[in-house]
Amino acid sequence: MRYHPINNTLFTENRKQFANVLKPKSLAILHANDFMPTNADGTMGFKQNSNLFYLSGVDQEETILLISPDHPDEKYREVLFVRETNELIAVWEGEKLTKEQARNVSGIKSVYWTHQFERVFSDIIFVAENVYLNTNEHTRNSSLVQTREARYIEEFRQKYPLHQLSRLAPLMHQLRAIKHPVEIELMQQACNITASGFNRLLKFVKPGVQEYEIEAELIHEFIRNRSKGFAYQPIVASGANACVLHYIENNKACKDGDVLLLDVAAEYANYASDLTRSIPVNGRFTKRQREVYDAVLRVFKSAKSMLVVGNIWDEYHIEVGKIMESELIGLGLITKDDIEKQDPEWPAYKKYFPHGTSHFLGLDVHDVGNKYQRFEAGMVFTCEPGIYIREEGLGIRLENNILITENGNTDLMAHIPIEAEEIEDLMNS
Repeated sequence: MRYHPINNTLFTENRKQFANVLKPKSLAILHANDFMPTNADGTMGFKQNSNLFYLSGVDQEETILLISPDHPDEKYREVLFVRETNELIAVWEGEKLTKEQARNVSGIKSVYWTHQFERVFSDIIFVAENVYLNTNEHTRNSSLVQTREARYIEEFRQKYPLHQLSRLAPLMHQLRAIKHPVEIELMQQACNITASGFNRLLKFVKPGVQEYEIEAELIHEFIRNRSKGFAYQPIVASGANACVLHYIENNKACKDGDVLLLDVAAEYANYASDLTRSIPVNGRFTKRQREVYDAVLRVFKSAKSMLVVGNIWDEYHIEVGKIMESELIGLGLITKDDIEKQDPEWPAYKKYFPHGTSHFLGLDVHDVGNKYQRFEAGMVFTCEPGIYIREEGLGIRLENNILITENGNTDLMAHIPIEAEEIEDLMNS
């Protein structure tokens, strides 16, 4: 892996917390993700299953984790299976983890090769009364691809039809929402790498530069700082492209007088950061652009102040919507009459601000968590209001990553320029 080794106390403590929320006499089974195919003999890059990584720290394919806290035999309470290497694999792919390396990474003592799974599993499964299986239950998941976990659920039901199955996902949503101090350090490192990329761009962007050239500058900076690269598909959207919320073509020239919206961020050790900035291509905002920018910045600051212990998702977003209404009225984009006549299900402000203000952030960009749970210390959210005026070809969004603490919140991206004057000064220095 490119990233520095992670202290395995993180994963040991994660497993202890996980064991505490399981029913008595339970077994949890987690599998690594597949390599996804492209065409012919091609595959996409490997991305580890987030729940498996959270509990083991193993970043390798064909890995299986078993957790059975009440098993009579102590060596079967935590069991890790990793792919056995050989000379052929070492030549073609590089060596895989040895058993000792897997122990060091995970803190798990009982490590076997994956091909030994069935033999060891039979000593564990018949002692368990409740079996937790892993599924992707994110509310925004719309994938039609069958995962290794989904295949295993079908296989398990056929082999062990009388065992009581339980959902692992709700437990992981609960645990992963509260970040361990080591996780915060890893996320901060991702934010720091992102900062390096953004600062590089402030001296690079000018009229005539292609959006994909900007993307190239970022990936260079990210990789040279031990990141795999982008935490998500980068959005480099100049002019009217910024009004397309998930614009990813990145194939147009940046024009003099346009604003460039950058939704671009690095990952580090599988942990995501998520940054958005809007900068003037020529280094100076026009009067109108500055009016809209300042309006978004005021909403950002107000929303950020509400990311505190005790607040709750829906109430938070309702309050942000009210602030946005006021700003849009001030910009002449909506009127009080529009608000009086609005559809409550789709408020008037949604014409210019159609997305949410925040989402959970962690091992996944749109991380798991329960929107009905009140905010707690240790949660990390994005804060990303925006205004998109299609008739003016102008879209502005600002986004930082906010850690909730017992005494307010901490902006993990506070060191990245966001004030309009600072951005202009840096672009023209």
